[in-house]
Amino acid sequence: MAVVAFLGLGVMGYPMAGYLAKNGHEVRVYNRTPAKAEAWSKEHGGSAHSTPKEAAMGAEFVMACVGNDNDLRAVVLGDDGALAGMNAGTVLVDHTTASATVARELHALAASQDVAFLDAPISGGQAGAENGALTIMVGGDSPAYERAEPFMQHYGKSVRLMGESGAGQLTKMVNQICIAGLVQGLSEGLHFAECAGLDGRAVIDVISKGAAQSWQMENRYEGMLDRHFDYGFAVDWMRKDLGIVLDEAKTNKASLPVTAMVDQFYSDVQASGGGRWDTSSLIVRLPSPKTGH
Repeated sequence: MAVVAFLGLGVMGYPMAGYLAKNGHEVRVYNRTPAKAEAWSKEHGGSAHSTPKEAAMGAEFVMACVGNDNDLRAVVLGDDGALAGMNAGTVLVDHTTASATVARELHALAASQDVAFLDAPISGGQAGAENGALTIMVGGDSPAYERAEPFMQHYGKSVRLMGESGAGQLTKMVNQICIAGLVQGLSEGLHFAECAGLDGRAVIDVISKGAAQSWQMENRYEGMLDRHFDYGFAVDWMRKDLGIVLDEAKTNKASLPVTAMVDQFYSDVQASGGGRWDTSSLIVRLPSPKTGH
């Protein structure tokens, strides 16, 4: 058993920290909204703290799961940041979907005070976090990974070291590229089925048994047919992620025409008021012939 700090108790971090507590670890939590940290502490035990530094003091591992690069820097750096409270030899694991640039930056800063840093973005959505079934792709040094991996297994069904610092974030970018294209293809397929007068559910029942099968198809087609988009991972977050992808592509010269197009399609969804809808809401750009929306 270990003392573990968890920074960021959003829809993903709240249940992830809960799994650490359920497995017997002493968990110290911080959240930008203190009331949520207090609520977590009442539900799971452990302790709520007013700053990342305070939460990190005495912890052997510090996990972070926040919104973006700037949020990550805010909880890690500065006088009240986690690094200011971490002892030499401890491990900082970042589960934020952020840039590879900030991962490398924090890896170097952490190393300067003998703290290991792992970039470990997650995939699986809110349901994956609540069920302890996330996919975790990790970048960093092997010894730090080997120490932290058993803790990540508490909420991850698949945890893998992908390479040096930044490799976890780059792998997550590949994940988001693939999801964007799949959801657009599924949207167009379902739209075509509706326009052709086919039963969309019957179509999916057949084609999901063949080469067209995907996680998005099996888990999102009903919501798309019903125009119900309340499955957790919001369009606003996807646009943030795709922005990171497209910025990285400028550096590594990757050609991503479909990703860039789908990013703009998600911009259309935001403009129609769907920023908090889940990512399967791409289909709203393709009106149903039955309802006109």
